Amino acid sequence: MKSNMEFNSKNLKDSQPWPWTKCFHPIKAKVTAAKVAQEWSLDPSSLIIGEKCSHGAHSNIYEGKYKEHHVAIKIVTIPEDEEKGSLASLLETQFMKEVTFLPRLHHQNVVKFIAACKDNNNAYCVLTEYVSGGSFRSYLNKLKSKPMPLKKILGFSLDIAHGMEYIHSQGIIHRDLKPDNVLVGEDYHLKVADFGIACDASKKRDSWSGTYRWMAPEMIKKKPYGRKVDVYSFGLMLWEMVTGTVPYKGMTPLQVAFAVSDKNSRPEIPSNCPYVFRDLIQKCWDMKPEKRPEFWQIVQVLEKFDQSLNAIDGRVLNLVHNHCSIDHHHNNKKVVFLHWIQNIGHVLKCIQ
Repeated sequence: MKSNMEFNSKNLKDSQPWPWTKCFHPIKAKVTAAKVAQEWSLDPSSLIIGEKCSHGAHSNIYEGKYKEHHVAIKIVTIPEDEEKGSLASLLETQFMKEVTFLPRLHHQNVVKFIAACKDNNNAYCVLTEYVSGGSFRSYLNKLKSKPMPLKKILGFSLDIAHGMEYIHSQGIIHRDLKPDNVLVGEDYHLKVADFGIACDASKKRDSWSGTYRWMAPEMIKKKPYGRKVDVYSFGLMLWEMVTGTVPYKGMTPLQVAFAVSDKNSRPEIPSNCPYVFRDLIQKCWDMKPEKRPEFWQIVQVLEKFDQSLNAIDGRVLNLVHNHCSIDHHHNNKKVVFLHWIQNIGHVLKCIQ
């Protein structure tokens, strides 16, 4: 992965005029959160735009530099066609949500907000810290459906759970938690990103948002919902890390929506899945939101599992994880480990 120190100014487009910098219209907007007013603004003269990293249907993301910050620059272009007025309104709403919620969040597992602005030619710009590893989706795709080692699953799931625990503590519901919206840092720590459809947890919520494969059934049915929709999505992400497979592979989004909401269908959990993960996944994607755990409870379970794994000899752990035959040398340690795996259920029961 490319480190922040390797940002090469030779690759930047500062040697020729860049259209966006010509039409910047810096603005300042006050955002009130927890009775604290915060300001966000962008000085276009301090922005250097580099190579394009990725793109979406209506946005392009570039690597760049802003003052002393190595940044990711998301530029959203608003369609001028009157027939697309609803789309323009949606994109503006998503932009305002990002600049409303992101400045409030300061956590190592949440992408850091730097600045933002709106120009006078129907374009928005949001600057966040540059996260060199790209999306977690890209990382998973490179594994080519191979399951991750147990310790990596634990590390990644703890990063996501810590980030989401903090986000919920700030009264925010993400509503679109999935591998595409999580970033991989150069130290392989994950950061939750993309708050374009996030919402305030204190307000009434029954509108559709998110992606069907990771969407909670109450959202699919357009029923009132709360922060537990993010817990449901986390359960699907944990399943994907365990199996190395995209949820509901081979099904269309509409087929997924019908299977989840009408048939209460969930992906099959493999038989070799560690009990702790199995039980946690099942609790997270429970049909009833009130039966799903809070993220602080998920963190507790995962940390307890991690501590217990650290106490087990690595060779024994590999034998258990790979379902190898028991030999006499490791027999006692494996019995202890398997005994703990079964009894960790008592810890999980406290989150029911």
